[in-house]
Amino acid sequence: MSSHNTVSIPTIQSDDPIVVIDHVDKHYGELHVLNDINTNVGHGEVVVVIGPSGSGKSTLCRAINRLETIDSGTILIDGEPLPSEGKALAQLRADVGMVFQSFNLFAHKTILENVTLGPIKVRGLKREEAEKQALALLERVGVASQANKYPAQLSGGQQQRVAIARSLAMNPKLILMDEPTSALDPEMINEVLDVMVELARSGMTMVVVTHEMGFARKAADRIIFMADGQIVEEARPDDFFNNPKTSRAREFLSKILTH
Repeated sequence: MSSHNTVSIPTIQSDDPIVVIDHVDKHYGELHVLNDINTNVGHGEVVVVIGPSGSGKSTLCRAINRLETIDSGTILIDGEPLPSEGKALAQLRADVGMVFQSFNLFAHKTILENVTLGPIKVRGLKREEAEKQALALLERVGVASQANKYPAQLSGGQQQRVAIARSLAMNPKLILMDEPTSALDPEMINEVLDVMVELARSGMTMVVVTHEMGFARKAADRIIFMADGQIVEEARPDDFFNNPKTSRAREFLSKILTH
């Protein structure tokens, strides 16, 4: 039987996946927001999830660390099913970093305190060690000079870079990013994307939901294109952007790449 019609079946899955998503379904009432999702993410792989609004991208991203529950199917991280509650869930959240659209920094804590809080409270690091690590990370994302300021004193782009540093401070197995630049002013987007590209190239395992096609082309190992709650197509960036296999992907790309 010819397989050329089964374009939605991933062909480039990893041999050594850190995340396995198997027959995952989720409904919001009548809306089938995730419809039989099957994919995986390899160690050190950067997977970028794109698609029209309402396609289920953010729900999928948030399901990987159980910020969204699923109705059926399984999600494994390092071979273990997602825990439902308690200490195991807290451990999962420590191991799977998350960077949100809104920066979610603690307004009443300094930048340095925001980044050291998790390592001290969850990982048990001594304050001195946590601060040394935090300053190195803030340096890496280009905001070390802001360490003693409060979030409200920083631009949106700076706050998002702090949020990335805070996620890295937990030494996560992987980082999920849910539209990390969509709340930013246009001139701030690139400063965050630059940090994300550097992170991708450093070998961090990442799942990124984004509308930024330049980042997808430059940093992704694989593109997942979603529409109507389904994975319509998976491909390497060159293949996806230059030769999309499905009419749905072609239509999406023609709308966004011509503006």
